[in-house]
Amino acid sequence: MRLARRTVRDVRAARAHSFNAAAAQYAAHRPSYPPALFDTVEELAGRPLAGARIADIGAGTGIATALLHERGARVLAVEPGDGMAAQFRRTHPDIPLVRGNGNALPLADASTDLLTYAQAWHWTYPARSVPEALRVLRPGGAIALWWNTDAAGVEWIAEQSRRTSRFFGLDVPREQQRAARTELADPTGRLDFTRREIRWSRRVPLDTHLANIASHSLLLTSPEDRRTAFLAQERAHLLEVFPDGIVEEVYDVLLLVATAP
Repeated sequence: MRLARRTVRDVRAARAHSFNAAAAQYAAHRPSYPPALFDTVEELAGRPLAGARIADIGAGTGIATALLHERGARVLAVEPGDGMAAQFRRTHPDIPLVRGNGNALPLADASTDLLTYAQAWHWTYPARSVPEALRVLRPGGAIALWWNTDAAGVEWIAEQSRRTSRFFGLDVPREQQRAARTELADPTGRLDFTRREIRWSRRVPLDTHLANIASHSLLLTSPEDRRTAFLAQERAHLLEVFPDGIVEEVYDVLLLVATAP
């Protein structure tokens, strides 16, 4: 039993660290977030982002951090990975960044108005990250978690999800993984999350879409021949759906916001 737990933890750690070798690809091809997401964060947090002290945890290459900065937030990025942090500093030299992770935040007690975790909360261990979040939040502060998830009800996306599950032998379909994120966001029961979904889309060349897929940890940690075979399969399928080579990616941003008790 202990060996199995260590194996799962090792695989999880390998996937979490895989982004560091692909940071430039991640920055160039991952999707951004719509303005409506930040409007909703303001609504649920009960305060404007402008002027707020925000720590963006697991900031990666700074996709969300930069948008928070543009909204007038006094934002600090927190990122554990060497490669991701280096890419962040190249892209956003004027935004402060410190090294650390959500399980042990390098922040003072009651020092932030809002903590954000864009595509990052699932890499933390909530038994540790929830108490840490509550420690650094000011009274009445808020925590916001969000993910770009595959849009429900879009047939080509559902088909791609099924192909991915079959190809990589996933035990849990991707749509069930999305539901699990809500259920597992806080197993400690200390946070009362409000859930919203915001749909948006972007049109990108097929090569950009495939590079986006290839920047996910599932593919980054797969053997090169398997990764190459899967991307070739996807190119052939998608050219049938998008013969002009322009893919309309559709996302439902899953947003969870809670205020500190």
